[in-house]
Amino acid sequence: MAPSFWQGKRVFLTGHTGFKGSWLALWLQSLGATVVGYAFEPATQPNLFQLARVAEGMTSVMGDIRELPRLKQVMAEFSPEIVFHLAAQALVRESYQNPVDTYATNVMGTVNLLEAVRQTKGVRAVVNVTSDKCYENREWVWGYRETEPLGGYDPYSSSKACAELVTGAYRNSFFNSDNYLKHRVAVATARAGNVIGGGDWAIDRLVPDCLRAFEKGQFVKLRSPHAIRPWQYVIEPISGYLLLAEKLMSSDACRYASAWNFGPDAKGDATVGKVATTLAHLWGKNAGVEIDASENHPHEAGLLRLDITRVRTELGWQPCWSVKQALQATVDWHQAWLRGQDMREYSLSQIAAYQETQSTLVNAL
Repeated sequence: MAPSFWQGKRVFLTGHTGFKGSWLALWLQSLGATVVGYAFEPATQPNLFQLARVAEGMTSVMGDIRELPRLKQVMAEFSPEIVFHLAAQALVRESYQNPVDTYATNVMGTVNLLEAVRQTKGVRAVVNVTSDKCYENREWVWGYRETEPLGGYDPYSSSKACAELVTGAYRNSFFNSDNYLKHRVAVATARAGNVIGGGDWAIDRLVPDCLRAFEKGQFVKLRSPHAIRPWQYVIEPISGYLLLAEKLMSSDACRYASAWNFGPDAKGDATVGKVATTLAHLWGKNAGVEIDASENHPHEAGLLRLDITRVRTELGWQPCWSVKQALQATVDWHQAWLRGQDMREYSLSQIAAYQETQSTLVNAL
């Protein structure tokens, strides 16, 4: 990633009030980009968007991604060069309770975003952030490559596979590489593994559930302690999204207009039980883990891994922090918040620390 690239770039970011969107907005601000965000009000209290005062360094517009006329109007008024699409219903269990809203947001929201891009002059690069759950999960030990079949057992996973198909159809139909010199728009999707980090208070998500319990001096109850996931600190894949956007703005943009996996290496795979017990150890006193023996749980995948060979070889991106470092950074952030620290400054310091690690790693290669 080239920090100087972002100075003065006009960036449109959907979902900027969410967990991952707030981190991306902060990073873009620190790089000197001019950012407009479009999203609902924050979904939880507390939330990173307000605690880190994300709106201070950008233009924040409250809007519904499902409302195409408003979305088109806001995007046209700003005339961005780069678009990041993160607005989504992002929870598996919520998708069982509200499948219609999940599909409306994740599928038609993607259609609306791409339609707004199609009708806005000046857009050059689009990064649509989907999910590692977009793959047809066969629960095998190998990591999924970008060419594997799409699928999805639950409404959330299915909706993300649909968002990938929608993006592919728009890319083929309206932003085809064969006509790039005419439309000058490069569109890519980014599929990330489970992200963790400071400022996530989502319901029915492992790490926030752990931190809520530990904060109260309670044990956390685990539904699927043996399920294996790829874990990474939230700013890890965001660094990949930024790098991908830079590539989509390059003279070789068409080479990068496709799907990309962003996840940890094999050492980043860990069971739910291992992550929870490690978090409890890092937290300290009065933190522990127990198993929820109830059988009334919706289906969730037991094993999911990503193959990141392509981003390593073609983008030059690789993960920098181990699972232990990611969990430590998460606990540190949450405990800093409990101590009353300035969470905007603290969050920016974590981004700076990550950039330093990344720079050291790149220089060592």
